[in-house]
Amino acid sequence: MEPGPASPPVERRGLLAEIEREVVVCRRCPRLVAWRELVAREKVARFLHEEYWGRPVPGFGDPDARILVLGLAPAAHGGNRTGRVFTGDASGDFLWPALHAAGLANRPVSVRAGDGLQAIDLWITAPVKCAPPDNQPLPSERDNCAPYLVRELAALDRARVVVALGGIAWASALRTFSALGASLPRPLPKFGHGAEATIGRWTLLGCYHVSQQNTFTKRLTREMLDAILQRAVALARAPGIPGG
Repeated sequence: MEPGPASPPVERRGLLAEIEREVVVCRRCPRLVAWRELVAREKVARFLHEEYWGRPVPGFGDPDARILVLGLAPAAHGGNRTGRVFTGDASGDFLWPALHAAGLANRPVSVRAGDGLQAIDLWITAPVKCAPPDNQPLPSERDNCAPYLVRELAALDRARVVVALGGIAWASALRTFSALGASLPRPLPKFGHGAEATIGRWTLLGCYHVSQQNTFTKRLTREMLDAILQRAVALARAPGIPGG
């Protein structure tokens, strides 16, 4: 799958804005709708006086991005509270300083949607847009949400690198590439930290998820994350790469 000419910026922004409008009102998955709204009503003590977003969380970033970071789903008291992916929880507190250090964000702190944070050459999103119970979306829920990610990546036609945070994100990226017409290699490339595969016009990079389960145990260190992001930047901006 060879890249075609990039869309005009105004067209790209329009497509992404249209997707966001559809995402934030989505009610395709009754279990997820019930859970995200229950969490937003009952809250937790430390956020008792905050207004929760309580809806699907759209992608965020630079519509002209060459790098896409892909997670799993919003956290119940993170993105489901703040309205932005990887914001308001320990995962975001680990991720955004690294993105800032890599030149992919204008500051190292993400508080909530509308706080002035800007992504630079970066789009960040998740294959599941609603917070799932126990951070475990069902396969049917992943399938219901999959068309949104396909449309996002299609609209992000300058994107050349996808950083998959975890095995579910890796598998989701492969399915998305296939849906957009790329031929997948056989056997399928396996997820691992530092794994790399070129598929169609994209390079897929694997990185352990930035969850506390990985960061507290040092399975994923800041140095490991920095190395992946540096590789993503180098690939995205390499001479001869369309948009580079």
